[in-house]
Formats: sequence, structure tokens, C-alpha cells
Amino acid sequence: MLKAMIIGCPGAGKSTFAKKLHEKTGLPLYYLDMLWHRPDRTNIPKEEFDARLREMVKKDRWIIDGNYQRTLELRLKACDTVFLLDYPLELCLAGAKARIGSRREDLPWEETEFDEEFRQWIMGFPQKELPQIYELLEKYKGERKIVIFRSREETEDYLAALTCEDQERDNEVFGQKDDRE
Repeated sequence: MLKAMIIGCPGAGKSTFAKKLHEKTGLPLYYLDMLWHRPDRTNIPKEEFDARLREMVKKDRWIIDGNYQRTLELRLKACDTVFLLDYPLELCLAGAKARIGSRREDLPWEETEFDEEFRQWIMGFPQKELPQIYELLEKYKGERKIVIFRSREETEDYLAALTCEDQERDNEVFGQKDDRE
């Protein structure tokens, strides 16, 4: 694993998993929310986001955290591993609500309330977003390692089983030296 993307419903814990995976592997970690959002809660232009994302995926090693459905296939084409956190809706809603009031490294501001529009987007995720994700994953199965987690316990078990030796072996297989950024 040299280029991993992490996707799933908001509140599932993508950023938490991404950070732990980064700590285990040493792969550079990029949060798409930090790329898209400005601290004043506005967004950069789509063209700028796309250009910066294209440069990001050209790098030799990375973990990219975030859905951004419009650019999902760009990342799928560039990655070797996909992690999908496909958790029950209630768990995702609870996760999104629990982070209110906490300073996070994956978002350029602190959420102070559970925005109703965001809550509705999460509620619709299983019907609107998830089928499109599975359709794209089907297209790339066999070409990419696809890991689907259905519970937090599965993600924790995966991380516990992942050793530095696994990552060093992967780096040797792909001819990469340990040049962590």
C-alpha cells in the first residue's frame, strides 16, 4: 500500500482511521476537507481544488481522506488501496454529533452545532451516495485492493494487524525506499 483513499459516510470516522493508518504506515496524509474549505467557511474554486488534487495524486505515496464524489474516480484511478467505511447510519449520525465542539486537524474550523442541512445529507448518504460509490468500486475491483469495513471494530482489528514489516515489505515490492515526507 502506497496510495490509499478513505471514503464513507460523514461521521463514520474516516479521518480518525486515516490518522491511525498514517501513524502505522508513515504515508503522507491529506484531508480533502482542508483542501476544499477555507477557515472562513467558504470554499476554494472547483478548478483550483481539482488542480491541487491532480497534483496530490501524482505523488508517489499518500493517504487521501474524503469523499468528494465528483473527484472519486480521479483518486480511484491513481490509488492502489481503497478503504470504505460502510457503517450503519445511526453510528454515523452519532459520530458526526459527537465531534461538535472538538478542534480537529481535518477541518479548518471548529463545528459549534450539528447543522441541519449536514444532518440531512448524512441521512441521505446510504440511498444517494453509497450506491454510486459501490458502482465505482465494482468497476475497479481486481485492479485495486478494496477493503470494506462494516464496524469500528473491523477497522481497529485491521490497524492492530497492520505491522511496520507489512509496510516495509510493500515498499520493497514496489521499489520504494523509506523517504517519508
